[in-house]
Amino acid sequence: MNEKIDLLLENISKVIVGKYDVIKKAIITLIAGGHLLIEDVPGVGKTMLAKSIAKSINLDFKRIQFTPDLLPSDIIGVTVYNERLKEFEFKKGPIFSNIILADEINRTTPKTQSALLEAMEERQVTVDGKTYPLLEPFFVIATENPIEYEGTFPLPEAQLDRFFMKIEIGYPDKSDEIFLLSRVQIKHPIEDLKEVITKEDILNIQKEIKNVHVDDSLKEYIVQLGRSLRDDEDIYLGPSPRSLIVLMRVSQAKAYIEGRDFIIPDDIKYLFPSVMSHRIILKPESKLKGISENEVIERTILKVEVPIV
Repeated sequence: MNEKIDLLLENISKVIVGKYDVIKKAIITLIAGGHLLIEDVPGVGKTMLAKSIAKSINLDFKRIQFTPDLLPSDIIGVTVYNERLKEFEFKKGPIFSNIILADEINRTTPKTQSALLEAMEERQVTVDGKTYPLLEPFFVIATENPIEYEGTFPLPEAQLDRFFMKIEIGYPDKSDEIFLLSRVQIKHPIEDLKEVITKEDILNIQKEIKNVHVDDSLKEYIVQLGRSLRDDEDIYLGPSPRSLIVLMRVSQAKAYIEGRDFIIPDDIKYLFPSVMSHRIILKPESKLKGISENEVIERTILKVEVPIV
């Protein structure tokens, strides 16, 4: 199965040039059964990343442009009266897809943002007292612009905690950018992207990664990292227990991708910043001193003793 994951990573790399680390974290999130938050400026490939994943697995894909006037029913769906059948019926919204691109998620109101909470956590939506299961796999990729704050609604902590990881794509290197221009001069590579792995393969992998061994010493290491981050003098709100479960799960996914049936400390350290950066709040006085979330996270990694396994 690892060969298929390699094919998946390679296939997406045909579209997202020079960003293997970004692609890897996106696939880790997918096979770990989570959701991804991408915070970056427009035009760096956020939408293309989502489309490339969908086409490479032949999954249903929907893009939802979040705006201030977007309603929860625009995402979930609405119950309407069918005159011919003389009964009410539910018209499903775009949430009923495998991959959802929630574009500029912080541009809509908290009420509409909350429409995603049940879907992301429970893999279902409830309308008029009736529950509807979502498609599997179900993967939300949300984007937000870190620069433009006018007319935005910051995501509440409960919403942020639903995202397994937060990443940035960043600008490509000069050579990659030149290569990118050559690639898209005649036709965009997304148009020729083929399916390289099936939906059933992904569902099987999501089950298999749970069997990746996690030594007790590494469970203690994960907990100690979380507790140390909570106790840091610059932290106002620390990571939740759910975030530690996520850290273990994505570490299992990374080990699986790399062909191991056990995790190592480097898996945890590699993913710790992406799992924690959106789950902590700095004290106001620490922000005034210019201290960043990533600075505190890196300090925590250096502080906590790494177990020998």
